[in-house]
Amino acid sequence: MPSTIVIVPTYNEAENLPVLAQRLLALDPELAVLIVDDASPDGTGARADAIAAREPRLRVLHRTGARGYAAACREGLRLALDGGYERICTMDADLSHDPAALPELIKAVAAGADLAIGSRYVEGGEILVDWGPVRRAVSRSGSAYARAMTGAPVHDCTSGFRCYRATALARVPLAQMHSDGYSFLIEVLAAFARAKARITEVPIRYVDRHAGASKISRRIIVEAFGITSWLGLRRLLGR
Repeated sequence: MPSTIVIVPTYNEAENLPVLAQRLLALDPELAVLIVDDASPDGTGARADAIAAREPRLRVLHRTGARGYAAACREGLRLALDGGYERICTMDADLSHDPAALPELIKAVAAGADLAIGSRYVEGGEILVDWGPVRRAVSRSGSAYARAMTGAPVHDCTSGFRCYRATALARVPLAQMHSDGYSFLIEVLAAFARAKARITEVPIRYVDRHAGASKISRRIIVEAFGITSWLGLRRLLGR
């Protein structure tokens, strides 16, 4: 049985998924992949099924409940924990996260980290996307705010490119988290910080998505600010 699994939440990533799956499965024969599809109308789920039919290391979870990044991650992480894997990784499906960087995250956990984060904001990290100065400032300031509110010693709090030690992740109350969107990542990070877990960052090159449209919306940004502020208040009150 593979010791590491990579969870990839998907919604309308039919063009990107075959390329991503090929690159991931070529990395290591001891690596499994779980695609968690949110009933994508563009046929992402069907493409994932076609890959799974010829590749036993790739599985597909078709979600039928409420859509959303947080719900997909919670369900995927719980399935991976129940599967007995030693290390559980997460990454985006749009190829903005380079699969070639995954072994370094896995190596960091194998060396003793409870959580390894692919970081754009440590030495050696890069953002190769034409965001412009405003978007870059928002991203950096968002991570800085999350770091202050959660107390996590992390420069890139909103990166979804991660590798968790399964025994550490098992102690995180995933079912009690409130997020619908990407603020789920900040909630999980806050739980690791509260537990005094060993967290490390690995520099990555973050590039623009290969195809399709971004899922970031104003509602997701507002939710992230609200959840992060709530986490800070809880921390201030010692709860």
